Amino acid sequence: MAKKTVLALLAAASLAAAVIPCLAAQQDPDKEILKLTLPKPMFVGTPRNIKTANLEVVTGKPRGPFFVAKGTKLLSLKKPVKSSDMQPVIGELNFVTDGERSGEDGYFVELGPGKQWLQIDLGASASIGAVLIWHYHSQARVYRDVIVQVSDDKDFLKGVVSIYNNDHDNTAGLGIGKDKEYIETNEGRLIDAKGAKGRYIRLYSEGNTSNDMNHYVEVEVYGLPAK
Repeated sequence: MAKKTVLALLAAASLAAAVIPCLAAQQDPDKEILKLTLPKPMFVGTPRNIKTANLEVVTGKPRGPFFVAKGTKLLSLKKPVKSSDMQPVIGELNFVTDGERSGEDGYFVELGPGKQWLQIDLGASASIGAVLIWHYHSQARVYRDVIVQVSDDKDFLKGVVSIYNNDHDNTAGLGIGKDKEYIETNEGRLIDAKGAKGRYIRLYSEGNTSNDMNHYVEVEVYGLPAK
């Protein structure tokens, strides 16, 4: 078989593998597309000077549709936030759930250097469909050791489910993660929580490729009240 024919078949198979799950979700009567509002992009083009050992491949393509259970709602808006750094360097912790996604100055909170976490209290246990995070998107950066956990325990000592972990060398001490590091953009990072149940969402990071500080513009948690 000619080389061009083999490559064409491989490309077609890859496309089919990507399309079939999407079509299946569209045909599921219990699923719907999660409708998101994105902030305006703050920079244009693909950054070329960021190098990390665990960086995902940058495609430059927009994120495709994401499907969730019907009736899924934004649960985190205006919900209380606490952090390992209760006196942020810049901004206020309530910026994280105030509904403002802009990457401009005055819309983000800056936590101190090293490993830090912040935690959102949803007020009641819920089945979490997705978590959308904007750390800082006015400049291309990679945030280190991004870990997102869900629990009904406010101290995260029991019943903890990790829904995202890109700490590939266990620097944070919470286990080795299999997810990839990524470059911040106005799309944010959309995490599939796969129905993890809990009242509290805790997010870790440990500095970034520009400095040692930790930043959050907005965190959105989508889900359904737990049954």
